[in-house]
Amino acid sequence: MNSQESVIRPTPEDGGFDTIGSTSTNVADGFTMAAVGDLLYARPVTNGHHPGLSDVLKTFQGADVTFGNLETNILDAQSKGCPQAEYGGAYCISSPELGADLKAMGFNMLSRANNHTLDWGVEGMRETSRALEQNGIVHAGADETLAQAGAARFLETPRGRVAMISFATTFMPMARACNPVGEAPGRPGLNSLRLTKSIVVPRELLETLRLIRHALPGYPPAIQHPDRVVLEEVVYKAGDKVDYNFDPEARDIDDILRNVRQGKQMSDFCIATNHGHEPGEWCQEPLEYEQSFARRLIDAGADAYIVHGPHILRGIEIYKGRPIFYSLGNFFCQDLRTPAGADMFDLFGKDPRINTDAEVTIDHLAKGYPTAEGRIGPQSDAIFYESVVAISRFGHNQLAELRLYPIELRRSQRFANRGVPRLASAPLGRVILQRLQKLSKPFGTQIDIENDVGVIRLKPMTRL
Repeated sequence: MNSQESVIRPTPEDGGFDTIGSTSTNVADGFTMAAVGDLLYARPVTNGHHPGLSDVLKTFQGADVTFGNLETNILDAQSKGCPQAEYGGAYCISSPELGADLKAMGFNMLSRANNHTLDWGVEGMRETSRALEQNGIVHAGADETLAQAGAARFLETPRGRVAMISFATTFMPMARACNPVGEAPGRPGLNSLRLTKSIVVPRELLETLRLIRHALPGYPPAIQHPDRVVLEEVVYKAGDKVDYNFDPEARDIDDILRNVRQGKQMSDFCIATNHGHEPGEWCQEPLEYEQSFARRLIDAGADAYIVHGPHILRGIEIYKGRPIFYSLGNFFCQDLRTPAGADMFDLFGKDPRINTDAEVTIDHLAKGYPTAEGRIGPQSDAIFYESVVAISRFGHNQLAELRLYPIELRRSQRFANRGVPRLASAPLGRVILQRLQKLSKPFGTQIDIENDVGVIRLKPMTRL
C-alpha cells in the first residue's frame, strides 16, 4: 500500500483515538507547520543587505509553528562561556542579537540538541537559553538534567498546543546530560540517543582482522566470537559488503518514546526531532535503523519527525498521514564566525599572531574537520548550500498538503556574505526538487513539481 494512501487501524497499544493515549492529530483544520534544517549563522540578518531573504521568510507567513535546529550558541564571549577542549568540530557562536533576529524571522520553536550544544561550555548553553526565552522562543533538547533536556516543551497557538521533543545522535561525549542519582547531582547537557558504531566487512577480511588482533603485543586473550572482532575499540562484524552499522541504545529509545508519548498526551500536535550526521555527510540515505525508529515515533504520538545534521537533503516519507523528513539540510550556513578559539588555530596549523579567524574557518571548510564519527568535509560542494523550506498543512487529523520551496544559500558569493537563504532560480529549483523526488521514491512518496514548488497531497485516510 502506498504510504500516501494508507488506512489507520486503532489498536489497544496506541490508545485508540478517544483516550488520553490517543495518537491522533488534534489541531484545528488548517494548522500549518513551517520546518527548515540547520541554523548555522553568526550575525543577525533581518536588517542587513540580503536580497531575496524576505521572499523566503514570506513562506513562513500564516504558519502556526515555525521550526528549525539552532546549531550555534548565542552569547557574548567576552563575558560568558569559553571555548571547550571538546567541541563539535568548530566553535559555533553567534552575537547576542541573534535571539531577536530569530524572532523577527518568525521562528517560535527551535531544537537545541546537537554536536555544538556545549562548544562554549555550560554557561554558553545557559546564555543561549536566556536569549531564546527573552524573545519568547520555545526550545528543547538542552537543559540542567537529562530529564529536563528530554522533556517536551510546549507552544500555544490559536489552532492547538504544540509539543516538541529534541534529541541528538551526533554529540560530544561530555555534552550528554544525566540525571541525579543519590547524592550525585545531575549533569547539564543535551538529550542523547547513543549509537554503537560497527564496521561490516566480508568474512575473509574479518579473519584477517582477527589475526592482526592476536598478533598485537599486550592484547589479552578474548572470547572468540565467530561473527565479530574488536580491534582498538572498533567493532567489526561479518557481512556481505563493507559498510557502517549503527545500533541505537535501547534505554535511550525507551526514554525518547516515553517523552514523545507524554508530550502528545499534553498537546494537540507533537514534533520529534533528531540531529544526526551518521553515517557521514557524504550519504544521502538515512541509516538502516532509522525508518523503523521513525515509524515508532509516529506510533508513539509524533505528528512529524524532523531530522537535521547531515547538512544535505535526504528523502521524505509519509507514514500514517504524518511527514518524516530524513534531513532538511541547511537553512542558514554562514561560513565565517568569530572568535574561533585557540584549538581551531592549532588544528589547522594557523598562527593567531598572523592568521585571522576567517582564515581558520576557510581552511576548515576546505579540508573538513575531525569528529567522533570521522572526518567531515570538505563542505564546499554545492549540495551543502541547496535545501528546501517545508510547509505542512493539516486537515481532517492528518497531513493534507506539503509544499517544498527550494532555496540556495548564495554559495557563489564571498565568504562574508554566503550562507543566507534565497529562493532558488527556476532551473536550480528543479534540480533540487528532482533530487528530492529521487531520494523520496524508495519511501513510496510522490512529489509533484508545480510552478517551481514541490507538492505532496494526501487523500483523507479511512479509519477502520
